[in-house]
Amino acid sequence: MMRVLEQARFKRLGGVALGMLLVGLGPSASADGLFSYDHGLVQTSLWTHHYSSDAKYNDHQNLIGVELHSTDRWLAGAAWLKNSFEQPTWYFYAGREFTLWRPRHDVDVRAKLTAGGIRGYDGDKQDNIAFNHYGIAPAILPAVGARWGRFESDVILFGTAGMMLTAGTRF
Repeated sequence: MMRVLEQARFKRLGGVALGMLLVGLGPSASADGLFSYDHGLVQTSLWTHHYSSDAKYNDHQNLIGVELHSTDRWLAGAAWLKNSFEQPTWYFYAGREFTLWRPRHDVDVRAKLTAGGIRGYDGDKQDNIAFNHYGIAPAILPAVGARWGRFESDVILFGTAGMMLTAGTRF
């Protein structure tokens, strides 16, 4: 019963945090303020690969993420997924994109670096992620990706554990 209550509280907390992110950094943000809004991105995971061949790892993360991007290529985001052990997990982050190649105005290849906190590695899996002493672990995730008009895709590396392919659309 306590586990069910903890999961319900965790989902509410994630929903509140995502709502605050969208309201605080949404289209109404001014150019004079902290964040000059350029576009948003909604994305999902298409494929995940763990470097270990251990069958205990979940390769179906069901990621749903939202990012808000500034005109200066800074970003802030939140993502919900099922972690490697099928536990519901949130990643709240900020980061920056770096253009590597732009053959046309609506096409580019880029690198992305995000940093934030991961919440969701609980119970006997708590120590499977470094520095998870209080239930939230720091994370730095590099990615390489491309954009074609409104559509984007990234390959995200998650440490020495594996990689994930995501795809999404701008709004």
